[in-house]
Parts: sequence; C-alpha cells; structure tokens
Amino acid sequence: MTTTVTVTGTGTPILNPDRAGSGVHIARGATHLQFDAGRSTVNRLVAAGTTLEELTAVFLTHYHSDHLVGLQDVVLSHWINDIYDVYPSFELFAPNGHTMRFCERMLDVWEADLAVRSLHNERDPQPRVELRGFDAPTEPTAIFSNADATVLSAEVRHEPIENAVGYRVETPDGIIAISGDTQVCDEVAALAAGADVVVYEAMRMDEIRKRPKDKQYIVDYHADTRLIGEQMAELGIPTLMLTHLIPAPHTDAEKQAFADEVREGGYEGTVVVCDDLDAVVLDDGASSVRKHVT
Repeated sequence: MTTTVTVTGTGTPILNPDRAGSGVHIARGATHLQFDAGRSTVNRLVAAGTTLEELTAVFLTHYHSDHLVGLQDVVLSHWINDIYDVYPSFELFAPNGHTMRFCERMLDVWEADLAVRSLHNERDPQPRVELRGFDAPTEPTAIFSNADATVLSAEVRHEPIENAVGYRVETPDGIIAISGDTQVCDEVAALAAGADVVVYEAMRMDEIRKRPKDKQYIVDYHADTRLIGEQMAELGIPTLMLTHLIPAPHTDAEKQAFADEVREGGYEGTVVVCDDLDAVVLDDGASSVRKHVT
C-alpha cells in the first residue's frame, strides 16, 4: 500500500484559470483526507480520481476565503450526489474561532435550496457532516487517527489571522507536513521535523517588493522562498512541494525561479513547483513525483 499526496489547488485569491484554490489531498487505502477547499476543489478531486463518497475527513487551516470558498460545494455536492442515501458522513475539522463559525453557518444561505430539494427526494435536508472544532495547539497535537493515518495540527504564523494552523500526517508509508499559509517559522519546523514530504506555500519576496507600496503588505504573513530553502535544508527534508505560488508562474522560466530561490537557501532535495494535480507517492519513505499532464 502507498500514500499519495496530491495538490488539488495551487492558486491564491487572484483568479487564474489554470490554478484552483488551495487544497491538498492525501490518500492511503480507503482513507481520503482533504486539507482546505478553495475554489474548484470538487472538480480537482474528481479529476484526481477521488469520488466524494470516499471522503473520510476535511481539515481547514484558516478562514481566508481562498481556502474556504469550495467547502460549501464539497458539502452540497456530497449531499446532492448521494441519491440513494448510502454515502457515509465525513468529519470536518476546523480550528475554533472564525473558521469554526464559518463551518457552523455555511449552509444557512442554502436553507431554501436544501429544503426544496428534500421535498422531491424525500431526504433529510441536513447534509451529513460531523463538525470537529479544536483549539489551535501550540505544538503538534493529534486530532484524528485511524489505521491509515494520524493527523496532528499546530498553530502557524499567519497574523493577523487568528488560529491559523498547519498539519502533519503520519502514515505507515511516511510523514507529510502541510504548512498552510504562514511565515517561515519554528512552528512549521516542528510540524515538518522528520517528514518525507513538505507541502509549503511559497512567495518570491523580491518580485512582490517590486510592486507599489500598497500591494506589498502580503510579505508580512507569507513564506519566502529562500527562507523555505534554509529551513528545509536544516531539517533534511527529502521532497518539497511548493504551492499557493505568489506571484503565480505562467512560464517554465517563472516556475524555475521558485526552485532556484529555494536552492539559494541551501536546499538540495527534490523541489516540485506544483501545478494543480501534481502528486508525490510515498512507499515506505521512498517518494516518486507524478507531474500532472493535461
């Protein structure tokens, strides 16, 4: 058995037809875990070969819209597609505070839609989602576990966002860390220690600093490519997947620039500057990269 890490969305709040909103999918056996659900998450999951009834759990990192706007689609599509009422419920994990409050309220605006559909299909108008709120831990703490995977979470540095978290997924095949949106910080290092694969958001700071002053505020709470390289080199991470790419690369040269800057930080492992649906497969700690081809 293997563990597959698929980046379902590499985009940001800026619209890009080639890059869906933030998301990472981890599959092992019958366990399917989705981390964040930006725009077009459902489409990317289906394109990756994952059906909605297979979802075991969804985990959210924080309440920025580009990580959440696809969540209602995941929940509603799971309910609508379940025409025979046989899909199992799935768990939805969110840090307490604003992110959890979004989850509690997200179906309120669809109340009339759910009610009228339930009149026709004679089903419960409440989708089967089990909400699991948790306080953002200061160090990696287990919040989910089954035979295939244990998921740990810890707070990261994405201020002024409150209770932003990253995740660490431990499977029999290897360990995956997901940074969420964050600065490069000790908290991410704790999540990534000993990992086989790290999925890290990435920003080319020098490019952003060329923009007008009023467009540079995002440098305060995102991860610099060179600092990522320094941190990943220090931790000895074998495989690094870069996502949430800022500014979004449109050419091979622009993609290469992300990798080059990580190398300038001293990192010598495998760098994947991700497109949507790029994947890494883990087999007893060994990894292989699958680049998505359209």
